[in-house]
Amino acid sequence: MPLSRLLFLMIGLSIILGLIIWLINSIYRLYIQVSFTVPILGNLLIFLIICLLSLLIYAFVYFFNRTFSGKFFSTRRQERSRTKLPKQKTEAAQETLKAVRYQVQQIQDKVTQKALLNRSHQIETSLAQGDLQVVVFGTGSAGKTSLVNALIGEIVGNVEATFGTTKMGETYSFQLSGVLRKILITDTPGILEVGVEGSEREQLARKLATEADLLLFVVDNDLRQSEYDPLQTLVNIGKRSLLILNKIDLYPKEELILLIQRLQQRVKGLISSSDIIAVAAKPQSFSLETKEIITPEPEIIPLIKRLAAVLRAEGEDLIADNILLRSQRLGEEARDIIDRQRKQQADKIIDRYRWIGAGVISVTPLPVVDMLAMAAVNAQMIIEIGQIYGCELNNERGKELALSLGKTLVSLGIVKGALDLLSKALQLSIATYLVGKAIQGVTAAYLTYIAGKSFIEYFRQNQDWGDGGIIEVVQHQFELSRKDKFIKKFVTDAIVKVVEPLTATWEKEEEKCSIESIEQEAILEEEDW
Repeated sequence: MPLSRLLFLMIGLSIILGLIIWLINSIYRLYIQVSFTVPILGNLLIFLIICLLSLLIYAFVYFFNRTFSGKFFSTRRQERSRTKLPKQKTEAAQETLKAVRYQVQQIQDKVTQKALLNRSHQIETSLAQGDLQVVVFGTGSAGKTSLVNALIGEIVGNVEATFGTTKMGETYSFQLSGVLRKILITDTPGILEVGVEGSEREQLARKLATEADLLLFVVDNDLRQSEYDPLQTLVNIGKRSLLILNKIDLYPKEELILLIQRLQQRVKGLISSSDIIAVAAKPQSFSLETKEIITPEPEIIPLIKRLAAVLRAEGEDLIADNILLRSQRLGEEARDIIDRQRKQQADKIIDRYRWIGAGVISVTPLPVVDMLAMAAVNAQMIIEIGQIYGCELNNERGKELALSLGKTLVSLGIVKGALDLLSKALQLSIATYLVGKAIQGVTAAYLTYIAGKSFIEYFRQNQDWGDGGIIEVVQHQFELSRKDKFIKKFVTDAIVKVVEPLTATWEKEEEKCSIESIEQEAILEEEDW
């Protein structure tokens, strides 16, 4: 309790207590004197004095509450209402942010990790502050900046605002009657601008739009497809939006009615008719017959009324929904980064094991590609891929999964298909005498690649092959690996990893055989001599 309030309370109570003591003493003397003559009159006097005394106490308490407590408790009530967001949504957002921070710790890129952590703190700050974020979005020519300036000027009086091209996004704050929270309105850069700089500004505008509690999408004509697409995307991800038709002073009344009807039909299912507002943020000046220049006042009262109505009725939910959406999107972004990171690590493992398997099989060629020999190599590969995705497998489980996938490759005809495909590709690239020895090793590497890619999908789905089962996953990976671009690169790598070592080995063997033959001939000649 403030010191001034406490002193006032003590002084007031002291005065009242002194008056009570004085009155009791005076009333007692008066009562004794009156009661001797007219007893009933004495009782009536006592009753009236008690009533007056009660009235005095009540007046003091009432004055005290009105002077000090009224504003204090009113402020406290407002503060409580300002921070009271829907509990279920805020709790969900907080839990999501906790999960995001846990995920972010797994990201190896420290720059990305720090950026995501900073964004999680920004969302948490927004949750604590609870300001309403209104973002103005649209093309550069639609009059977004003029709209913001007109809104601010109408609500809080003249302000010094920047007209013209918005490069980074100007933000202003204001209050609306009946809306307890502070409102922040941001003018974003225009979309659909040409050039690299225009593309960068558009990316910033889209980012700001996805962080809005309420979006004001500004147009000055019928919606083009290039405007409809970003509006549809923003509405579909959950952005509460108002469609603002600006520059209505440029249209005749009949044409304006038709334009509004076209807009209503165009955004049917996305935005309700009541959320399409026609305004003139900066009406064009005109000359009178007297050559006097007249500049009309902005026509934005319908927007202010609709803005106030939406924020009063939906403000708390808009903040909570937006914070929950932002935290969920941040979580998805973190998961995508971790997924890409895991894929890169798994691809390195696949690349290592496919050439290990190729080397083993190419030096000990068999009549057919031996799936059992491949399974031994693939089992260890599967175990290491599982570790990347947080799944610990033992050797037995690894072998079981490898054999299962090997049987699937055979049953689907992928082994034969791979042999035919790679035989044709290799015959065009290497000498005929090496094809027989190289084809099995290269095919083994190819099938190991398909196996590894299939198991990435298996572990990504928490050790589940999905609705289509193992067959659908394997067939999909085989189709991807049959594309010409992949085959060309694969054969090029195979020549370096498999064929060239085989060539070197063959040449050494030929040289060794040649030396041995020469030596044997020399021995025979010596014996004959």
